[in-house]
Amino acid sequence: MNIFRDREDAGRQLAAGLQREHLSGDIVVLGLPRGGVPVAYQVAEALSAPLDVLIVRKLGAPFNRELAVGAIASGGVAIYNTRLLAQLGLSEADVEPIRLREQAELERRTREYRGDSPFPDVRDKTVILVDDGIATGATMEAAVEAVRSLEPASVIVAVPTAARDSVIRIERVADRVVALSTPEPYMAVGAWFESFPQVPDQEVVTLLRQARELSHPEPRALQ
Repeated sequence: MNIFRDREDAGRQLAAGLQREHLSGDIVVLGLPRGGVPVAYQVAEALSAPLDVLIVRKLGAPFNRELAVGAIASGGVAIYNTRLLAQLGLSEADVEPIRLREQAELERRTREYRGDSPFPDVRDKTVILVDDGIATGATMEAAVEAVRSLEPASVIVAVPTAARDSVIRIERVADRVVALSTPEPYMAVGAWFESFPQVPDQEVVTLLRQARELSHPEPRALQ
């Protein structure tokens, strides 16, 4: 059963859900590229908040790239699912070639999306981390840890859809998790969208540029 028409529809619904949370203080919205950025764009626009990206890369198992055994994020953050590694008979050293490859891609995307622009100052602000969904939670956990190192006032994870177990996992590290739908059995994130195409780099760059053009010079607090 599809729940959302597309990422834009999901973003509008997610924004409405966040507005009901009565958020306060200065807010910065960070989308996880690439699929999270169209969702985050709608959220940032609705909340009159600046939009930027936090680049996170999943670490897939050597024999199955879709099976996440960890994740890395900007700032040198690396998260490993030690229980899953043990079940697979793997060590962090076995995943090191994959980590190096994904680190190179993380750096490429940083240059592509941000260029020379610095990462936004999130100290003492409310950071809303947005993705188009959460399956295992490894990627989002790495994102939360990366943002924590920048000393925000709070970290809110907001997604249209997520696996229930993953919501519980993220609730341990985030201050709040807003997930509109947690269907079971979960399957893949894209299963809950009518339209779920790949998001090209250029779309991410375009949305970030449009958000900068629309945003205020300083983050505006919600009333």
